[in-house]
Amino acid sequence: MIERTIETATKLYPLLLGDGAAGALPSLLRSLSCPPGTKLLMVTDEVVASLYLDEVRSLLVAAGYDASAFVIPSGEAAKSFENYYACQTAALEFGLDRRSIIVALGGGVVGDLAGFVAATYMRGIRYIQMPTTLLAHDSAVGGKVAINHPRGKNMIGAFHQPEAVVYDTAFLRTLPERELRSGFAEVIKHALIRDRRFYEWLRAEIKTLSDLRGEKLVYCIEKGIDIKAAIVREDEKETGVRAHLNFGHTLGHALESECGYGALTHGEAVAIGMLFAVLVSERFYGCSFAAERLDEWLAGYGFPTAPPPTVQPVRLLERMKGDKKSYAGTVRMVLLRAIGDVEVAELEDGCLLAWLEEFVRQGGGR
Repeated sequence: MIERTIETATKLYPLLLGDGAAGALPSLLRSLSCPPGTKLLMVTDEVVASLYLDEVRSLLVAAGYDASAFVIPSGEAAKSFENYYACQTAALEFGLDRRSIIVALGGGVVGDLAGFVAATYMRGIRYIQMPTTLLAHDSAVGGKVAINHPRGKNMIGAFHQPEAVVYDTAFLRTLPERELRSGFAEVIKHALIRDRRFYEWLRAEIKTLSDLRGEKLVYCIEKGIDIKAAIVREDEKETGVRAHLNFGHTLGHALESECGYGALTHGEAVAIGMLFAVLVSERFYGCSFAAERLDEWLAGYGFPTAPPPTVQPVRLLERMKGDKKSYAGTVRMVLLRAIGDVEVAELEDGCLLAWLEEFVRQGGGR
């Protein structure tokens, strides 16, 4: 099992990664001054509950913990105020106190929602991330927790670091291909923004999604987490370089909101967003990434490379202007200067709309 310490300006916490990591949960809890008898609330979704809830809860109960569970619907739409309120109600009814811990067992939706519940219940209690998807290798580390609003993704939230991340890769064996692909988009993002050698390794070693297994899968997760952890260590509250992690997300989040949460997976939307960011980078810097054939590379994994034909560029621009990185209505996008080298740039509406129209007209990254 791989062990890491995630370091931020405000906190140090352990990451346990490997097959069977969940088995370390009881001893981890004791090391966090959480003795048997403590009330724990496990938050999970319907799919994960059917697969792993009984196993993890039995582990906790056998160790003497008073573990209850609250199950939310599956999918991005579940990251709503209604489910946030329902989780708070469950925490109150179960009698969680300030020494209690919330366990987020699931993917990014569960982690974001449960983390935001923990950040605000009794003005903040502790929580543990237990990712069950590849996508959550990104969201489980770094302490950004939130829920969605119909007018924008992750617009209501907080910075609230977990006590630990327990990443049992055995849970990934049941991932559907579309969800594995969605998570791989964030792996690609980490390579593009920070690590040319990792990018080249991905191109050489991960030819198809079927290559994402065993040691190669663990290496992808480990590298992605290392890259994110290094950025978060430098900039916990996203006042500087942490914004680089949003590469592909300005258009990606706009597409998720415009198309309706769940119509595209997060990774599908980010893949399209990254290709658009590359086009904008070429126009803005006068460079070319044609030799990389990034559109063909992403398409080879089954990612969409263009927005749905029904979306209107002007509507996407309005969504992008509401992005958290925008200042006074001016869109700020993470652009690619070279593989492994990004920066945030302010873009004029007129140029951005013209590039969106070009991107949609030419069918995305092709």
